[in-house]
Amino acid sequence: MAEVPGGDEGGGGGRHKKKRAKKGSTHIDMTPLVDLAFLLLTFFILTTTMYQPSSLQLTFPVPQDEANKPELEKVNNALTIFLTKEDQILYYRDAFKEGETQLTRTDFSKITNFLIEQNRSTFDQVQELGRRFNADEIDQVAYDTLRNNVQKRPEALFVIIKPDKDAKYRNMIDMVDDMDISGIGKYAVQDTIKPVELELLNAEKLKF
Repeated sequence: MAEVPGGDEGGGGGRHKKKRAKKGSTHIDMTPLVDLAFLLLTFFILTTTMYQPSSLQLTFPVPQDEANKPELEKVNNALTIFLTKEDQILYYRDAFKEGETQLTRTDFSKITNFLIEQNRSTFDQVQELGRRFNADEIDQVAYDTLRNNVQKRPEALFVIIKPDKDAKYRNMIDMVDDMDISGIGKYAVQDTIKPVELELLNAEKLKF
């Protein structure tokens, strides 16, 4: 069978056939980037200053003669609070005296009013300062300064907060909030309980 010159079995003429465009190569030569990376690495290594270990020089005060040593200022109007299991609170006033000090039990439903009564003089003055601030009689700086001075007076209540192993983290947060509500500016949190205090605390916990 003869073939038509230039023909195509598909029936179309060869001159009408569309040519497909050749796709360009997507190959990227990474050699210059590698060279640049090594150049930068070499630059930073040569220009970086190595860490030099340093020491901190401490100057300690000269120990005082025991005979001339000043007497430490005693803390007045102190209240020690123990946070323990079942959201309970135990406390005692002033310094701990073995054989004499007794713990009193309360809870968070009563502690705020108790702290306000124990800190009544300071609380009333803080409330008055708040009234003056809200009435624009004093500005923020004056309010903060006067409140701090009132709360730091020697006769202001000083609270020591001691959570034991059975206390909840929430109890600690609530107690710190109560310090602000009660106008108490002098307080400290201690994570250690004296053995004599712990013995008395454990005895009271058996009554829960």
